[in-house]
Amino acid sequence: ETAGGIRQILDLIADRSPETKTLLLGIFPRGEKPDDKMRLNNDAVNALVAKFDDGDKVHYLDISKSFLAEDGTLPKTVMPDLLHPNTEGYKIWAAAIEDKVCELGGFEKIAAE
Repeated sequence: ETAGGIRQILDLIADRSPETKTLLLGIFPRGEKPDDKMRLNNDAVNALVAKFDDGDKVHYLDISKSFLAEDGTLPKTVMPDLLHPNTEGYKIWAAAIEDKVCELGGFEKIAAE
């Protein structure tokens, strides 16, 4: 159902704004451990929506691993409730998508000071 809803939204965007490029992000990880039931559900949805990437108007990017520790756990220093990013999580998010956003928008990346 989730993947179907995302497909409908992408179709609506394409219908209303045919030249729009969409950066479709994978659903972020949740739950502390890699075998968390809801995280596995999100991974399954991500596998479906990744196929919506057409290399033209829809570009899929899964940045989930950017939030995770090396052992696959989700640190509370990034998502204190194991679901919603905090300030640190938003910094990770921004850094992880910056190159793709610049590419899709035709912008040059500005070097950090």
